[in-house]
Amino acid sequence: MDFMSAYKRLEKLCSELYNDRQGITHYIDDMQNCPQGQWRVQGWEADLKQLKHYRWLRNQIVHEPGYSADMCSEQDIQWLDNFYRRIMTQTDPLSLYRKATAPVYGKNTRPPVVNRPAPPRPAATSYRPAPPHRPSDKDENDGCAGTAGVFLLTFGLMALLFIVMVLIFLGIWPW
Repeated sequence: MDFMSAYKRLEKLCSELYNDRQGITHYIDDMQNCPQGQWRVQGWEADLKQLKHYRWLRNQIVHEPGYSADMCSEQDIQWLDNFYRRIMTQTDPLSLYRKATAPVYGKNTRPPVVNRPAPPRPAATSYRPAPPHRPSDKDENDGCAGTAGVFLLTFGLMALLFIVMVLIFLGIWPW
């Protein structure tokens, strides 16, 4: 198998994973977007560097005169084949990262509850807080009406400014 065949095979696999034609590019982007990948997965940086290099090399072979697949060594082909196998066996960097960051739950444990507010703590002071405000008939919608008024005022001023700008642009404005 030559370099281009090995690259195309890996590209096809990544394209199927991402449901997009630029599979290796998406894989590289995902690696770059993992904030702790280099600390959680051994060899993360080396794999990322190799993938970028082989993508660059493939682009040079395809788009630039003077480059050919003959410039690639057997080690390059073996690396691409090995990376293909690592994806298939879920030992590639992104799979290892997902395994390292996935929560582990035992037999008698439950997943943590997310976004549950903490119960309020009793105050250690001697003062009594004021009772909650209860709206009367006349101030029931003050907050909403105030917000709507600000919005309408802002929208009206923006519309007026737009009209003036159009008139100046058309040369109709009196000055």
